[in-house]
Amino acid sequence: MKELTKAEEEIMQVLWELKQAFVKDIINRLPEPKPAYNTVSTIVRILQQKGFVGHEPRGKSHRYYPLITKEVYTKSFMKGFVKKYFSGSYQQMVSFFTKQDDLSLKELEQLLKELKDQQS
Repeated sequence: MKELTKAEEEIMQVLWELKQAFVKDIINRLPEPKPAYNTVSTIVRILQQKGFVGHEPRGKSHRYYPLITKEVYTKSFMKGFVKKYFSGSYQQMVSFFTKQDDLSLKELEQLLKELKDQQS
């Protein structure tokens, strides 16, 4: 699965939240300064080409919806992230974040539980 750019991910976050939306609905959910209509429309079309978004015609417009769930994308992204930055080792990743962010024991236990659940 292809990795999303920051702009594409921002659009997908809105679509995952709304389930389906017109370009104007997506723009309304984005932070200020709002991007131009054509910019958002172009990004949505790119997401369609990548297989992340589908659409249904509504008059002269289209209503867009995600084809990939947030969970599926997150799992794929995290696998690639761990492989790229931590040689595929979740243990190295957890070790890195515990040293960098002073994770509490409770946060560390929760992280390890979630990692084990995802590997199952």
